[in-house]
Amino acid sequence: MKHRIVVLGAGYAGAFAAGNLARRLSPADTEITVVNAVPDFVERMRLHQLASGQDLAFRELADVFAGTGVRLRLARVTGVDPERRTVAVADADGADGELAYDTLLYALGSSAAHHGVPGVAEYAFDVAGLSSALRLRERLAGLGEGGTVLVVGEGLTGIEAATEFAESRPDLSVALAARGELGAWLSPKARNHLRRAFDRLGITVHEHTGIEAVGPARATAADGTSLAADVTVWAAGFAVHPLAAASGLEVAGTGQIVVDRGMRSVSHPDVYAAGDCVRVTGDNGRPLPMSCASAGYTAMQATASIVARLTGGEVPTVALKYYGNHISLGRRDAIFQTVDEDARSRSWYLGGRTAAWFKAGILKGAGWSIAHPTFGLPQRRRRLATASDRAGVTVAA
Repeated sequence: MKHRIVVLGAGYAGAFAAGNLARRLSPADTEITVVNAVPDFVERMRLHQLASGQDLAFRELADVFAGTGVRLRLARVTGVDPERRTVAVADADGADGELAYDTLLYALGSSAAHHGVPGVAEYAFDVAGLSSALRLRERLAGLGEGGTVLVVGEGLTGIEAATEFAESRPDLSVALAARGELGAWLSPKARNHLRRAFDRLGITVHEHTGIEAVGPARATAADGTSLAADVTVWAAGFAVHPLAAASGLEVAGTGQIVVDRGMRSVSHPDVYAAGDCVRVTGDNGRPLPMSCASAGYTAMQATASIVARLTGGEVPTVALKYYGNHISLGRRDAIFQTVDEDARSRSWYLGGRTAAWFKAGILKGAGWSIAHPTFGLPQRRRRLATASDRAGVTVAA
């Protein structure tokens, strides 16, 4: 039997890792299966554009993995049993199934964090996933002139969503509720650029306003202030699914899987993790933030670790650094804020159209790398190591 590698999730981390595993491991020895709930590769960093009414073309995963040998299983993951090394899935037609693995790469990402705020689940919208972004797109399309949109959250997602909605729909009244000061984590010049962009787009900012409840037509702040909102968009952070914790994998308080430097589960050595679902310390001694950049670094490290483990090589160390934040402010403006080793903003930043082109290039590059998973495929991919080479490694016979 071939060594069975199962990858859960085909977002930035999962799709990248699956393609690179196929590129680097011999198909004569390995069988790679990707499990994903939807048939398309979803560019999460563009979902605020989709919600605003822009038309985006998604790549089908079947096309992405065509010719790579990667098997695609369209199903929802309902359970993981790391003791039996199996994954429980539910297909689109509701039929249950089970996949056995020898090596598992867990890359199921994250969803919007509700933080237990009353009314968020019932009344708020988000751009954390394809289905939720499409639901918001339909709701915004139904708003007439003068409709009110309140974005909750002053992080990257909240800023990008608010500016995209305001630019795409100038007939709407867009506001943003921030727990602290807008752009407080940016350098002074970048913060001023951000405020000018909000002023230019007519976005109202409610600073030091934590939202404690969401209703069908308004949101209530901690001080009792009521903010009118035909649509409340929740962008107050991300949370991982409790599936990893329920499976018995060791997780942090955030629910993220605890791994070693090679992205290998500290409790179950046949399980690796990458993307938002992993809790790992970066090279600066701080936990990597949930982001596309972190997904890329952790996916590269997980891929390198799996290949080295199966082929008897030494596990290389992939840099786990966070270089800065790329923030879209609509289609014609952006901010690129660099950070230092302690993740504090440097004084230098790039803004305006140049930064927007830079951000567009990053998005295109990320999408291209996913769409061409075996680019540069060597003539001979690496075979699994002999039993003596991979001492202590379990590989299906």
